[in-house]
Amino acid sequence: MAMSFFDQFASPSYLGIPLIAIAIALPWVMYPTPSTRWINNRLITIQGWLINRFTNQLMLPLNVGGHKWALLLTSLMIFLITINMLGLLPYTFTPTTQLSLNMGFAVPLWLATVLIGMRNQPTVALGHLLPEGTPIPLIPILIIIETISLFIRPLALGVRLTANLTAGHLLIQLIATAVFVLLPMMPMVAILTATVLLLLTLLEVAVAMIQAYVFVLLLSLYLQENV
Repeated sequence: MAMSFFDQFASPSYLGIPLIAIAIALPWVMYPTPSTRWINNRLITIQGWLINRFTNQLMLPLNVGGHKWALLLTSLMIFLITINMLGLLPYTFTPTTQLSLNMGFAVPLWLATVLIGMRNQPTVALGHLLPEGTPIPLIPILIIIETISLFIRPLALGVRLTANLTAGHLLIQLIATAVFVLLPMMPMVAILTATVLLLLTLLEVAVAMIQAYVFVLLLSLYLQENV
């Protein structure tokens, strides 16, 4: 029983073909493509308004040099939200519960922000490793600590997204199993447990959106330090 709870996080395959590729490609075919007409339908209008609002909010603390990342960060945000939300549907697979996938997003983007800082303003980028006014005896220790914290950033990005989604999916499956077990024996307790399950599902919908936003927001903060 303990192993079956974690079977939902195994990457499914059909005829030897991993289906994670389909799960990753699916979000891009779900959104309507904006047309060149002046007047669009309501769905495309709302979609464009939400994307513009999010992009403006995300790019607000960045200078003009960081605005080149607007398309990349906004696309990543929509992609993560869609994958996380689709993973809450029954009999689906959530690719973002795989640490390898999240690290594949986190490491290259984090490394790009570091390289941009080293290329554009190397003095400022290296200055983050040593806070101003540090006592001389503490300089070597602080440089080591700040270097370690710098390299932990992509790991924290990937692990945070993976851990939150994995924990939520496990809780939903545990409570759903409890509802089916309690239903024949104690119907009233099963109804109360089902109510908790419904509230937890609503919470997981919020977590799916918030974790995608936090992932992109932290990347924009790392970018802000280097542009």
